[in-house]
Amino acid sequence: MLIRSRAARPAIQHAASGTVAVMLSCALALPAMAQSTELSADQTAKIDAVFAEYAKPNSAGCAAGVMRDGRMLYAKGYGMADIERGVPITPASVFDIGSTSKQFAAASILLLQADGKLKLTDDARKYVPELPDFGKTITIDHLIHHTSGLRDYIGLLVLAGFSLEDVTGDAQVLSLLSRQRALNFPTGSRYEYSNTGYFLLSVIVQRVSGKNLAAFARERIFAPLGMSHTLIRDNHAMLIPNRALGYAPDGKGGFVNHLSNWEQLGDGAVQVSVDDMLHWEGNFLDPKVGGAAMVDALQTPGALDDGKPIGYARGLSGGTYRGQAYIGHGGAWQGYRAMFERFPKQRVAIAVFCNSDSASPNALSHGVADVVLADVLTTENKPGKAGTSKSVGKDAAAKPVDAAPYVGSYFDATTDTVYRIAEKDGGVVLDMSGRMLPLVSDGPGRFSVKGFPATLSFEPAGKRATGFGFSIGGEPPQKANRFEPITLAPDALRAYAGNYYSPELDATLTLTLEEGKLAFRSIRYAYADLAGPLSPAMNDTFEGPLGFLTFKRDASGRISGFGLSASRMKAIAFERRD
Repeated sequence: MLIRSRAARPAIQHAASGTVAVMLSCALALPAMAQSTELSADQTAKIDAVFAEYAKPNSAGCAAGVMRDGRMLYAKGYGMADIERGVPITPASVFDIGSTSKQFAAASILLLQADGKLKLTDDARKYVPELPDFGKTITIDHLIHHTSGLRDYIGLLVLAGFSLEDVTGDAQVLSLLSRQRALNFPTGSRYEYSNTGYFLLSVIVQRVSGKNLAAFARERIFAPLGMSHTLIRDNHAMLIPNRALGYAPDGKGGFVNHLSNWEQLGDGAVQVSVDDMLHWEGNFLDPKVGGAAMVDALQTPGALDDGKPIGYARGLSGGTYRGQAYIGHGGAWQGYRAMFERFPKQRVAIAVFCNSDSASPNALSHGVADVVLADVLTTENKPGKAGTSKSVGKDAAAKPVDAAPYVGSYFDATTDTVYRIAEKDGGVVLDMSGRMLPLVSDGPGRFSVKGFPATLSFEPAGKRATGFGFSIGGEPPQKANRFEPITLAPDALRAYAGNYYSPELDATLTLTLEEGKLAFRSIRYAYADLAGPLSPAMNDTFEGPLGFLTFKRDASGRISGFGLSASRMKAIAFERRD
């Protein structure tokens, strides 16, 4: 459920570990490029402090760029693009920017509309007949605005047995999508972020233009704007000059390689440097590609079919940070994290690209905004908007909070998501499948997820909260209600054990009874992170790393199957086969 992410995990990604400290003694002496006298030495020092934990010769890191009026005010690299070879990150280092790529897929579709080759109101099945007919037209704009209801293809691939290291392309995804029997929700009735829509945009671009998205974007966007080092990775084995390699923390203070071999386009796969993003930012200020019509369309928020507005535009999403409007997009993919956001009123843009799974570029970007826009930002972020505290570069001092009213289990029936609130080390944490995410108090009953644009607003009833609203990126909150998990004896759990087959995935899943717990242990090409015990939640429901399972019974009361919900996929059908 990570917003604006290609990541397959059904939870918010790891927060950056450790306290951000100023480590100038071991900082890399990399020159800032294209600096302007508009930033003082004090300002540049404060920006460097935001990235201080990455400025080490044995660490993955980030490249950051600050742009104003189409000029680069400050650009610098922190940490290593290649740890093994000691190659430092610079503003010219090329990163996989994950879902930050989506604006380029949307721009490509808008260019084809301007060419008269398609319309945003066209039925997506006109170009992708492999999609099942779900009873209502899914338009191209539904795909763009994440209102189609289509299940997320990344989770589908994982549940079908493909690891992120396997080589997969369009064929595997289209085959899975053709097998789906249901949507997450009726088309046009809700906003729910889904990578499937943008993958399908890439398919549409190829079938309409005769060129894949990589070639089309190079010819129509990157080359005309002078983005000479930017490309879309459409071959897992291709060489990418000046690439920053992707890493993940090894849990011992070091890093391991972390790269994916998936070849799908549209929802991600753009490889770009901070330097090249200056040219893309310039196109918003003085549109040379697509003209004002395309730039306006990219930034215009969408709406549901009933006219209710949503915050997501076309590959970009708006919000407010400390009183100032911004529009941008984050990204997360195997070994990479990214954020590109624009503050239109100030004509300022900030790019933060990182090559570690542990980085939090949205928090880092807002830390840069705290410095560059200090004269116009309010003291705190407005209530109801997700953001970070005013002290992003350093951990803000946490106010003591009584965790007792909030501790417990909560269930969001809209997305079939279980949340657990726990007390840890004197603070309040959000426990999602064993991943402990610290919560920072923003006022009575209100918390933000440390390092991420997400908030929880609790509904108190006396001394005990009955539920909370969970909001990501300023979107309308999803309601989660408190429940008391049931307890089942081993004899009762045995009724759920067995083999289950999903026609929608063409995969078999086996549940076993191990050490008195129901556990998932086998799936084709087993994906290790999903294995493990399942915990009883409510009657005939379980939750765990695999997701949320809702079991069904036949007329005799015997378990006959279940629906599996996980990571932007709801109620995938499994039938008992033993």
